[in-house]
Amino acid sequence: MRRVAVTGLGVISALGTSRDQFWEALTAGRSGIGPIQAVDCSQMRFGNGAEVLGYSHGAHFDDKTADFLDRFAQFAIIAAREAVRDAGIEWTQGLREDAAIVTGSCVGGQTTEDAGFADLYKNGRTRMNPLSIPRTMSNAGASHISMEFGIRGPSYNVSTACSSSGHAIGQAFHMVRSGAAPLAIAGGSEAPFSFAFLKAWEAMRVVSPDTCRPFSRDRQGMIIGEGGAMFVLEPLDAARLRGARVYAEICGFGMSSDAHHLTQPSSAGAAKAMWAALKDAGVPPEAIGYINAHGTGTITNDISECAAIREVFGSHVERVAVSSTKSMHGHGLGAAAAFEAAATALALHHGLLPPTANFREADPACDLDVVPNDPRAARVEYALSNSFAFGGMNAVLAIRAVC
Repeated sequence: MRRVAVTGLGVISALGTSRDQFWEALTAGRSGIGPIQAVDCSQMRFGNGAEVLGYSHGAHFDDKTADFLDRFAQFAIIAAREAVRDAGIEWTQGLREDAAIVTGSCVGGQTTEDAGFADLYKNGRTRMNPLSIPRTMSNAGASHISMEFGIRGPSYNVSTACSSSGHAIGQAFHMVRSGAAPLAIAGGSEAPFSFAFLKAWEAMRVVSPDTCRPFSRDRQGMIIGEGGAMFVLEPLDAARLRGARVYAEICGFGMSSDAHHLTQPSSAGAAKAMWAALKDAGVPPEAIGYINAHGTGTITNDISECAAIREVFGSHVERVAVSSTKSMHGHGLGAAAAFEAAATALALHHGLLPPTANFREADPACDLDVVPNDPRAARVEYALSNSFAFGGMNAVLAIRAVC
């Protein structure tokens, strides 16, 4: 089996419209959370989110093309373009024929769907926009990336709630490692800021009224975010042969299902996924120096995840740094794992661990080294990126620094 390198990264998020802006904000501990502008939240219990502020499709797509693209698919393409450009891929016919695309999006075109249903039910219109289905479908990002680059190999979308892009990157990693694909574009995107969708989250009573404070004793919930993040994955030997920059190596992937509850997390299921990632990577728990946690900032998730980490790492947990970057880019739902895997790969590449921002007070139930508020210089060889979703769908990526 081949070693798999990350040679391209593209990110658009509440922290900025590029990978560099994303990383600069993370290492400054600067949050992208603020008042939601896309939706009138005066009728909601919360009003803050992690939006891509000031975004206009005109900088990226002509109007005719944009007509076919919901905001979430636009984010997928923008991130993929940056990742491919960053990797310096030279497309051959053979590469276009066999390369893979795997995206993650759990809700697809919410903006389009909400507007269409408002027209139908509220405004009394009798017809939907004929582009509603192609704009709404969750695989639209993957399909448009395929057309953008002329890629004709395996292409599909994964929808496993908040683990979607973790599963997408993991499956793309397995395809490249096994030789089923010579290269893969993988990641996720989401654009969930529609009135009805936010009202649905309000009903869950898990969204914070102010900001996201993972692991902090005074945490009040998650903050919803949007954007997209994409990876270019290719064999490490091929990347070195062409002189490509390598950010990191994806070296393992673990999955599990809690078989427990639709919305309540299970520490046993989370631990099982971490063990599976370690086994796939062929490394012991003692090799891990950093974990980018799922870390949503909800009471139950943070406690459950900390318990799972302690179960897996035992006494070694005292030497593992654990941070949640959701405190800055928000919870990107289907895109969350892609944001966090990108943060992890960049952390290993630069030797700098992003902090858990907005942290104010230690919680005895989350008694880990959570890298509070300030980044930390540290040369770490192996890290995990955790993603745990509603429905008990767990995905964990093992990532290794490459010298």
